Amino acid sequence: MNGSALRLTVIVGDTDTWHHRPVATEIVHRAHSAGLAGASVFHGVEGFGASRTLHSARLLSMSEDLPVAVVIVDEEERVRAFLPRLAGLVNRGLVTLEPVEVVRFEEPDA
Repeated sequence: MNGSALRLTVIVGDTDTWHHRPVATEIVHRAHSAGLAGASVFHGVEGFGASRTLHSARLLSMSEDLPVAVVIVDEEERVRAFLPRLAGLVNRGLVTLEPVEVVRFEEPDA
């Protein structure tokens, strides 16, 4: 993949689950089974959402439900076709779409 693409970012809490499985893990597995180009999970160290409650890894009493971002990049059509597979998973999270440009660096021939 090279050139124009779409980045899907799903932000959820690390304690959010779906059928006893972390939501972020379920999203990655669904993206994999959908044949998307790739998905990565990033764990945040601090954040707040609609509840306005600050969660931070630095405060022991608030170290629960830290933010987790699942980032998926693929061709726009493939990402948009994947969106319905998030239904029922992201009830308290945030989903964003951003156009991106993918730049690939090829390994030089040895």
